[in-house]
Amino acid sequence: MRNKIFEINSDFKCAHCRHIVCANTFLSGVIHRNHCPYCLYSRHLDLHRAGDRLSACKSPMEPVGLTVKKNGNKYRNEKGGELMLIHRCTGCGSLSINRIAADDDAEAILKLFASTLRLECQTRAKLEESGVILLQPADETLVRARLFGWHAAAFAEPAGEPVP
Repeated sequence: MRNKIFEINSDFKCAHCRHIVCANTFLSGVIHRNHCPYCLYSRHLDLHRAGDRLSACKSPMEPVGLTVKKNGNKYRNEKGGELMLIHRCTGCGSLSINRIAADDDAEAILKLFASTLRLECQTRAKLEESGVILLQPADETLVRARLFGWHAAAFAEPAGEPVP
């Protein structure tokens, strides 16, 4: 008998760039791998929750922006969560949020971040309506800190002064 987790989380070929994607949790750091680490495209697989694989759509999902996971501390008004990908289904227009995986291409993520300025007003409105906060150009320090582990103060200090 085959392991159900193995069937759900098996390697796949990206519907967009055609690369073979390894879904091994040890390499990616995520349990339910459904996006390509090279082009960041996903596939509309989940319907109700991550990993359920119940969606009938199965269309490719285009990466359209970045957000951060909401911080659980209701008394803080800051963007303190992990970096997340925002995908829009090319078939039905549905939006979803996916965790960035450990093996995702940092340059592709930075290009996606830069492209958010060109996002259509309709998609921006739909994100806002669903409570998803799209990262803005002013959040570049945060994005780089999450991707590369750099302390945000490193960007704010004048050149030549040491960063603690």
